[in-house]
Amino acid sequence: MDKNITSRDGTPLAFESAGRGSTIVLVSGAMSTGATVAPLAAPLSERFRVVVYDRRGRGASGDTPPYAVEREVEDLAALIESVGDEAALYGISSGGALALRAAASGLPVRHVAVYETPYAMSEDDLTERARYTDQLTMALAEGRRGDAVELFLRLTGLDEAVIQGARQSPMWTGMEALAPSLAYDDAVMGDGSVPRELLSSIGVPVLSIAGDASPAWMREAARAIAESVPRGTYRALEGQTHMVEPDVLAPVLAEFFAR
Repeated sequence: MDKNITSRDGTPLAFESAGRGSTIVLVSGAMSTGATVAPLAAPLSERFRVVVYDRRGRGASGDTPPYAVEREVEDLAALIESVGDEAALYGISSGGALALRAAASGLPVRHVAVYETPYAMSEDDLTERARYTDQLTMALAEGRRGDAVELFLRLTGLDEAVIQGARQSPMWTGMEALAPSLAYDDAVMGDGSVPRELLSSIGVPVLSIAGDASPAWMREAARAIAESVPRGTYRALEGQTHMVEPDVLAPVLAEFFAR
């Protein structure tokens, strides 16, 4: 990240931009930094100005306690103000929930696209989310960052053997460094249910996308978002999972953001 701005509460935010034209801000999800969504910036920057940033508490950005979701909305407000009068937002996973909250808060946003925002679609899933929140809060309070990462990986459905293998891998240190931000994404997701009242207040066009090779509940959640906003559209991408290919996703986003 080669540029910095300061958010309303004094937190420094690192970002970079590429391309020219109307602005799109890419919002990463849990256990990720701006670098995670950066591969999407290259194809989009052929038609738009694309901004990639490290959310607070990750990468080269700072952090200022106590955390509140409103501070992350203010971060997006500061980014948009620094690059122009308005922007479109794209958020993946829990980053999609943040993008939707930002649009609902009245930020100068012209379009919102989200990919597989993981809202729970059953009572059992909501119970699991509540249990995750409790266990995550305890693990982080006790400084057990590795355990916090494990909790998140289990929530995503990874096999136990894969999780233990990850714990022995070179990438584990970086994952532990991001562990405190898991609480931020958990807060952004609320209780895990589809926030239909909040979504109904979004007046701009919203594109909610899922991969057709992802679990059915992911597609159901994506469809529920589209149905809950006044100007929502749902789309499924053939052969894609939660790890969506940038070259498949970029043309879909470009078509939507150019409207």
